[in-house]
Amino acid sequence: MTPMPSNPTRRRLIGSGLAAVALAGLSRPALALTDSGARQLVDRIVSEINKVIASGKSLNAMIADFERIFSRYADVGIIAQSTLGPDSRRASPAQMRAFTEAFRGYIARKYGKRFREFIGGKIEVRDVRKVKSWHEVISTVHLRGEAPFEVRFLVSDRSGRDLFFDMLIEGVSLRLSERTEIGAMLDARKGNIDALIQDLRSAG
Repeated sequence: MTPMPSNPTRRRLIGSGLAAVALAGLSRPALALTDSGARQLVDRIVSEINKVIASGKSLNAMIADFERIFSRYADVGIIAQSTLGPDSRRASPAQMRAFTEAFRGYIARKYGKRFREFIGGKIEVRDVRKVKSWHEVISTVHLRGEAPFEVRFLVSDRSGRDLFFDMLIEGVSLRLSERTEIGAMLDARKGNIDALIQDLRSAG
């Protein structure tokens, strides 16, 4: 993979890979989310990411691992609904299920391809704080040849488990960035959700 120039866009794309991985997890149906629980979730995410990076597997195998991690630690349903935006209200339940599944694979391919850029780097979890009904886990990403940059994981138990639902990469929301891209893709298909789902299955 040819290294890309150092710039904020590249940082957001690389950081978005983390977001996708993070962006279902530790089950706590009877307990409210705590600072400790949110931090443990992110620590687990980071640990599994590092294992995949160091595995020496082929790119396709790494992407498959990436999708499994994403499914385990991300609130995929909430993220998918948010990225589809207001159009999710006119989608049938079957379309939302199909869109969520296609979106999961799309994210895995799109960001999993960048895993190798993390080799030799590290992620440090620095702090955690409660913000309204969720917790924000603050980390610093160190990559070879790059200045360190901040990534904030947003963790909630809204779905009954401690799950990641967004990430701020140098202040930019992954969820909102993907909403813009998915919205543009849907517009290009004249609002046809089925066509969007079909294209997402091979995009990324």
